[in-house]
Amino acid sequence: MKNFKIDHREVQSYDVLELCGELDAHTASQLEDSLKKLIDQDKHQIIVNCKQLDYIASAGLGVFMAYIEDVRSLGGDIKLTNMNSKVYNVFDLLGFPSLYDILEDEADAIKKFENDEAES
Repeated sequence: MKNFKIDHREVQSYDVLELCGELDAHTASQLEDSLKKLIDQDKHQIIVNCKQLDYIASAGLGVFMAYIEDVRSLGGDIKLTNMNSKVYNVFDLLGFPSLYDILEDEADAIKKFENDEAES
């Protein structure tokens, strides 16, 4: 099994989680912990950069589904960026593009957050 890690950084007022490796049943709890920690710190504008994410299993998708409503109910969102075609195909197969903004890169995610704020 490949390693999995999550790096956290801030860009402007947004929190970026960089996923690296394979997100599966063994590693999904790490993503869950990272999202919980941000929510507990009242950080609700989250960008998940998938540039180095090689694989995602249903357990990883389940974590995203478990937290999206919590984040949105607090006035925030989770935006996904930099997906390779293999990872995107898994998200697409399960209908995630209708639930999440999946964007080319972090700059696009920031613009989308800014546009969403301007519209509300």
